[in-house]
Amino acid sequence: MEKQNKACHLVLVMVPFQGHITPMLQLATILHSKGFSITIIHPELNSPNPSNHPKFAFVSIPDKLTPSRLLDRDFAGLALSLNKNCAAPLRQCIEKIVHSGNRITAVVYDSLMFCAQTIADELRLPGISLRTSSATTLLFLTVFPQLEEKDFISRINSPELQALQLPRLRASLSQYPTGVMAEVRVAFTNAVKSSSAIIVNSIAFLEQEALSNVKQHFPASIFTIGPLHKLAPTIGSSILTEDDECITWLDKQALKSVIYVSFGSMASIDEHELIETARGLVDCEQPFLWVVRPGMVRGSEWIETLPNRFKERMGERGRIVKWTQQKEVLAHGAVGGFWSHCGWNSTVESICEGVPMLCRPFFGDQMLNSSYVCNVWKIGLELQELERGNIKRTIKKLMVDMEGNKIRNRAMDLKEKATNCLMEYGSSSCSLNELINHIS
Repeated sequence: MEKQNKACHLVLVMVPFQGHITPMLQLATILHSKGFSITIIHPELNSPNPSNHPKFAFVSIPDKLTPSRLLDRDFAGLALSLNKNCAAPLRQCIEKIVHSGNRITAVVYDSLMFCAQTIADELRLPGISLRTSSATTLLFLTVFPQLEEKDFISRINSPELQALQLPRLRASLSQYPTGVMAEVRVAFTNAVKSSSAIIVNSIAFLEQEALSNVKQHFPASIFTIGPLHKLAPTIGSSILTEDDECITWLDKQALKSVIYVSFGSMASIDEHELIETARGLVDCEQPFLWVVRPGMVRGSEWIETLPNRFKERMGERGRIVKWTQQKEVLAHGAVGGFWSHCGWNSTVESICEGVPMLCRPFFGDQMLNSSYVCNVWKIGLELQELERGNIKRTIKKLMVDMEGNKIRNRAMDLKEKATNCLMEYGSSSCSLNELINHIS
């Protein structure tokens, strides 16, 4: 197999979002370890650093996007612009590779870059879609929006899907402009249904019933090979500079005592939310590690609007950083809880370390992930109201109370199951082997 794969050349197509860049680079690392040569085509915005990945070839294409556009809440419009702007240069880039005599075995693209499948079809190349979110999102983007309310409710015929509170989640999609979202859904659905395979950064047991539904609607083979970060060695994929000293700070904290707080790479909050979060963290009297990205607080550079009284009360019990090595933080013995935006990468990383979650989703699939965490897997609590007293009570419930202990035990059970899936005959390892055979 190794000798056969050495002649196989894969082209991977990225989108410029941190939560998508990381799993694509992890997948590239895994595929390269199986003997495939890798070319990564990526938009200019948020370009990965080639020096961190010397074994890959990198090609940049213009995207006409600005950093401020990534903060836009119109994600459907952003996806549409990205595909329209990148389609022509992406096609030219792939054609150039083909004409150079370097045979392309497959084009593996982030599912948000759905124009890549059209290009692959036109050039008669196999297209493989990478879904960096849960497999369940395929139902939300392709199947459920086409159903009338009566049909929609009748489709929720499994305990797992019922527990997700799908009608509430479906209603949340109405926040996006109808016309643009409909256009994105059609293009996305056509791409996924035309692909020769779908790779999902998930673990089969996490979404068992949803996966059964997904497989009924898509002809392509589906490979759940997550968690990618456990199959790939540590790679340098962060857009922001990571704080290295927070691990030293964690070394000084008691076992399972720290609440780790991070809202991901794209969410933003206002000054009032910043202050309520700060007050809740100091009032709960638990050690905390809080990630506040530069520009995350609307109208502020960083945390300059926090009152001095907060900083005095925080003292050595809390630490605020601009960015950190999240996987290492979650794996640290001092971390006993994760207050998260519920992005899919963060959710899977938390599961793999057995860390219970405090969920405060912001947009998109984060609502769905939060429902999985709190209602299906029952390894977390939803933060219903961002108010200092409620923050204090919810953190205490998760970190100290009896209910939190039960949640922690369930989280540790999921960690063990996830670990088993990565073993030689585990579901993720077997799925990865099947994917390699499929590509070869």
